[in-house]
Amino acid sequence: MKSLPFFLFLLLNGILVQAQETLQFPNDYLGIYTGTLHIDAERGKQDIPMEFHLTETDSTGVYNYILVYGAGDKRQERNYTLIEKDPKKGIYAVDENNGIILDDKVIDNRMYALFEVGGNLLTTFITFEKDHMVFEIVFAPKDRKNVTYAEGEEQTEVISYPITTVQRAVLQKQ
Repeated sequence: MKSLPFFLFLLLNGILVQAQETLQFPNDYLGIYTGTLHIDAERGKQDIPMEFHLTETDSTGVYNYILVYGAGDKRQERNYTLIEKDPKKGIYAVDENNGIILDDKVIDNRMYALFEVGGNLLTTFITFEKDHMVFEIVFAPKDRKNVTYAEGEEQTEVISYPITTVQRAVLQKQ
């Protein structure tokens, strides 16, 4: 019984420390991240330099969202914009600044997007940590879909799509 107050002290102290270390998207993850993008596709594997820039702009709720692939003469910058729609609900959009706007969902430190381009499904996962981020894109052609049905009374149709390309990078915060 004497150890109960000590245990409660430790528990409350742990909760307070954890609350202080909770990071908020996007402000606590602003910065420039660099590393190597690993591409595993049906055509083979490839590694290319990659950067991700998430920086402030002059507008509230609007951020620079820049992807950089390659280096030197092969450097390609994609200057996008991250826009807060309803940050309390985790609703954001990535504006590619060319008419294309992608819906994004943010839960804690992770961004999710699912979109279709040219008959292909792409899912992105961007996970932010204190000193790095993990960038992933999964690619599946819709024309290779597999349709199966559940057995029993409810003939539930399930469509799956074989993944043909995975892009993944662990990028270090600079």
